[in-house]
Formats: sequence, C-alpha cells, structure tokens
Amino acid sequence: MNFWETITGSDLTRESKAFEARAQTLPADYQRAWEEIKNQLRPHGNLTGRNLMPILDGVLGLLEESAADGQSVHDAVGDDIKGLCSALAGAEGAKGYRDKWRDQLNKNVARKLGQLGG
Repeated sequence: MNFWETITGSDLTRESKAFEARAQTLPADYQRAWEEIKNQLRPHGNLTGRNLMPILDGVLGLLEESAADGQSVHDAVGDDIKGLCSALAGAEGAKGYRDKWRDQLNKNVARKLGQLGG
C-alpha cells in the first residue's frame, strides 16, 4: 500500500469490493449473516474502518469454509451474531472511535485533576 492509497482510502474500497465479490458466491443465508456481521462490526471500527479489514477477512473465510463443508449458517456463526462480533472485535483489539474519545477524555480529566491537586 502506498501513501496515496492510504490517504485516499482507495485500498479500502478495493478490498471492500473484493469482499463483496467473495460474499456473492455464498448461499443466501450466509449472505444475510455476512450483512449482519458487517453491521454489527461497524461500531467497533475506527474512522476509516481500516482496523476491521483483517477481522472481516477472517469472518468471510470462515463463512466460505463452512459453506464449502455443507454446514448450516447457524452451525458456523451460532445464534448470537452480535455477541460473536463483540468477541471478534475485542479479541482483535479493535477499539471504536467512542472508546478512543472516552480514553482521551479520561486522560485529559486525570491530567487536569493532577494539576489542580498538586
């Protein structure tokens, strides 16, 4: 990835299109699960969503393998897609923008309180 692709986000667009092309080859129930997974992971993304790309790639690979093995989508991802996505994002260390802003606010408040108390 070069500097220009990073700045414009064209690498993310290309990667997203490749994911969608792969998802189109899945059975309909897997495609619905894929859409739900993307929607549930979106709040865990940073401003660009770049931190979610490895997670999405892994999930799509799981869906592809499960479909190829003839498993049902329920067997592949279970009942709780929201919980699965939270676990995936937490396991990968993907912090959402709200988490980052909260951390920054906490640091600023702690610094100000330290200045007042000292």
